[in-house]
Amino acid sequence: MARPKGSTGFKTADRILDESLALIARLGYAAVSMRMIADAVGVNASAIYNHFPTKQAILHRLMADHMTGLLDAWRDENSAGMAPAAALAHFARFHIRYNIARPDQVFISYMELRALEPDNFEAIETLRREYEQIPRSIIDAGQASGQFEIDDAHVATMAVLASLTGVNTWFKTTGRLSAKDIENTYAAFILRAVGCKLEEL
Repeated sequence: MARPKGSTGFKTADRILDESLALIARLGYAAVSMRMIADAVGVNASAIYNHFPTKQAILHRLMADHMTGLLDAWRDENSAGMAPAAALAHFARFHIRYNIARPDQVFISYMELRALEPDNFEAIETLRREYEQIPRSIIDAGQASGQFEIDDAHVATMAVLASLTGVNTWFKTTGRLSAKDIENTYAAFILRAVGCKLEEL
């Protein structure tokens, strides 16, 4: 029988994921061993294998949890009925807000993608493509309506995502600008990048 949520087994699995996340973000996937994870959690190494058969399984779970969390969070956003410009600005703010609160998850999702085995890589890529379709559909709608002036919707989508995700590489909560300032600045920047006049908002 499965343990009820909140039981010792679930708590241990969560601790394993939390400690693995911190270790991999700090040291890199290749440098982290299952014994190191066990020591950080405070259990015997054999206990790790009761929850995750391999270190690869932990990495895949960390990445999958991040992407499914991101997709679920977007589904909770109230963006239905927005014109393309408003929807893209809303997406930009959402992406920044969600990801700057999760620097380790974002770092691992991009820097350790190459460490995934083929089947796990394809599973994560499927989730990434699903997320990429969100701004792509907005950009397609903006291009079709004439609100956006772009040459290639795919290139524009990749540029938008790269720009937004890049915030995690330099943003500091102790910096000159607040997170809300960054959201607003990037929302305006992204709209200009797709050829949208801000007065169209």
